[in-house]
Amino acid sequence: MEKGSGGSAPPPPPLHMEDFQLEGKKPVKNPFVPIGALVTAGVLTAGLISFRYGNSQLGQKLMRARVVAQGATVALMIGSAYYYGDEIKLFKKGSSP
Repeated sequence: MEKGSGGSAPPPPPLHMEDFQLEGKKPVKNPFVPIGALVTAGVLTAGLISFRYGNSQLGQKLMRARVVAQGATVALMIGSAYYYGDEIKLFKKGSSP
């Protein structure tokens, strides 16, 4: 195998949290979004366990509850983005899907 420049480049410097701070933006934390994610994961786990033990009726109810919890979490994410003034853009101008 052939090397490009003959020598090895020095390793990149380590990344720190200061490198990822957004300029001019205050980080916004919505405590309901992580709670919703944990509820969704908990209901999913309970549903999978109930399927494992053969209780398919309870498993189906829990899977439906998971869909509701997941939808509520997504709605909270979108609602908090609008509340705090962030614009939700799917595509940049001039780009295509």
